[in-house]
Amino acid sequence: MTDLTISNKNGAELVKKVKRQMKDVMDPELPFLSIEDMGILRDVFFENDHVVCVITPTYSGCPATEVISEDVLTAARVIDPEAEIRIALSPAWTTDWIGEEARNKMEVNGIAPPQGSSHDRAFLTGDGKIIPCPLCKSKNTKLVSPFGSTACKASFKCNECLEPFEHFKCI
Repeated sequence: MTDLTISNKNGAELVKKVKRQMKDVMDPELPFLSIEDMGILRDVFFENDHVVCVITPTYSGCPATEVISEDVLTAARVIDPEAEIRIALSPAWTTDWIGEEARNKMEVNGIAPPQGSSHDRAFLTGDGKIIPCPLCKSKNTKLVSPFGSTACKASFKCNECLEPFEHFKCI
């Protein structure tokens, strides 16, 4: 067996272990979702004798990117002390990368998940969008503000249960 074969075998095992570690790296703005759930973790591979983790921020300038980067690097370096992180801006992150399980977790945690696809630009104003209340499921809701606690969320109010809630906009 050559050194390269040994290196590739060890590399594949390191990648597998680091991918498992990434399941515990949570989105700091949605701490019930992992970066994998959110589609932020784009790839984990072995290159030049160390693991490389690739992440894509939810939008350029997202303040959570630095925290996520540090958390990814810390988690990866538990397995591979030489691990590296790379930021990939292209293709741009989209809510289309959020899986169904993550959308369900949002709803359980009182956040209306993205409705539709990223090609729907109505998220900019929220006009004409019917966003069901994640708490009582009523469609009798009202946009309070197109911008919520973060730029990727809008604030709504349910006219049935009277509770405020946030909607994660399609991006």
